[in-house]
Amino acid sequence: MTLLLSVDAGTTSVKVAAFDLTGRMVASSLQEYGLQTPAQDWVELPADVYWQSAVAGVREVLAHPAVSAEAVVAVGVTSQGETIIPVSQGGRPLRNAIVWLDNRAGAEAEQVANDFDLDRFYQITGLPEIIPTWPACKALWLREHEPSTFAQVHKILLVEDYLLFRLSGRYVTEGGVCTSTGYFDIRTGRWWSEMLDYVGLSAEQLPELLQSGQVVGSLSAAAAGETGLARATAVVTGSMDQIAGAIGAGNIVPGIVSETTGTALVLAATVTEPLYDPQKRLPCYYHALPGSYLLLPYSQTAGMVFRWFRDQLGHGESYDQLVAMAAEVPPGSDGLIALPHLTGATSPHFNPQAKGVFYGITLHHTRAHFVRAILEAVAFMLRENVELLQELGVDIVELLSLGGAARSDLWLHVKADVTGLPLRTPDCEEATSLGVAILSAAAMSLYPSVEAACREMVSLGPQIEPNGDNRSIYAGSYERYLELYDALVPLFAR
Repeated sequence: MTLLLSVDAGTTSVKVAAFDLTGRMVASSLQEYGLQTPAQDWVELPADVYWQSAVAGVREVLAHPAVSAEAVVAVGVTSQGETIIPVSQGGRPLRNAIVWLDNRAGAEAEQVANDFDLDRFYQITGLPEIIPTWPACKALWLREHEPSTFAQVHKILLVEDYLLFRLSGRYVTEGGVCTSTGYFDIRTGRWWSEMLDYVGLSAEQLPELLQSGQVVGSLSAAAAGETGLARATAVVTGSMDQIAGAIGAGNIVPGIVSETTGTALVLAATVTEPLYDPQKRLPCYYHALPGSYLLLPYSQTAGMVFRWFRDQLGHGESYDQLVAMAAEVPPGSDGLIALPHLTGATSPHFNPQAKGVFYGITLHHTRAHFVRAILEAVAFMLRENVELLQELGVDIVELLSLGGAARSDLWLHVKADVTGLPLRTPDCEEATSLGVAILSAAAMSLYPSVEAACREMVSLGPQIEPNGDNRSIYAGSYERYLELYDALVPLFAR
């Protein structure tokens, strides 16, 4: 059996999965970890946690009776964007990774915004706002606040880049994961030298730019020894996790929009040329598919809000138990409205000062109401971004729902009812990992193209139609959700 291995480094876990050439997931592993918050607005993680989690995941997959190291012909990597890992000459991390959720670089973001025209910044980078999330701002913070560390920087890596280096020994990256750095030009597919000069970095301090789905080389001896994979295993670039997820769902042509509710909520719409929003409410990404781009409106906290509730207020119940409780609550949560902006708001608002809110609490409300209000709030964010894409002329025939939330039948129905759009889910729950396997299959010429690999490796489940009665109820709740956010914007600013 020929197998393709995918490594997906997310915000709070690394997933490793093995796929055959039909797209069937043969084995998988999930290695979870917690983030560190050493100060307000700081979110960090020791960089080696990503690698050790990947190693543990690979070894667990290889221990599966249907998997052998000799059968694995390639290992591809995808990751979150915006998390930076500065490394020394030998590839040793110089400090903890500064995670994408980190907002410490607020002053630096303001500095960049003062010195660069936002319209021009948007046209070059595809990023509609200058915020602390972008690695350009994080690197500037590092230069200003940790100059001794900055002086030792050999390379500034993203998580995908770091894992590719640990696997192959080469410093490489690709345009999808680099789009949101703030120093990548989506029009040329090259580094933006003007921003690099401003931040104080050289192109040599960044990894080599390859295409998504390109063979980097063979596994290094050190990586083979740690993971148990064969030296002959090819290492392949993937793409940013949301782009890989779109490919794994078969969202590779205009007309279909995928939405991923994992830690964050991200929508993906394939377009054939850069598309910019005059009101700057969504980013435009460099696609893994040559000649294509991906509109990616996103909201930072989605599944993360549910996880926070489970961990802090769940009384030990599992996600399934909490969702079962929420299913007993009527649509609209008896008037309880949640704003899920625990680490600020992004598309379509871009307001890092926004906060989480529960509004309308009465003695009647129970924990089950709070759970349902969270599920509905994420669906309201989804609707906001669907309407944004439609406003920009993106035709949406149906939604493809991915991520951990796609396992919840209740949440899927809530999303269909709130948006008024039919939903389908991929038969493979790990669409992001499958997308990496598809890119690897094409890179290894196991299929003639990504499109051909998608045809053979992607299958979808039955369609979920919206319920008209619930749609009417949610229309009122959605309006109150929008009004609540607008009313609180001045308070968020204070």
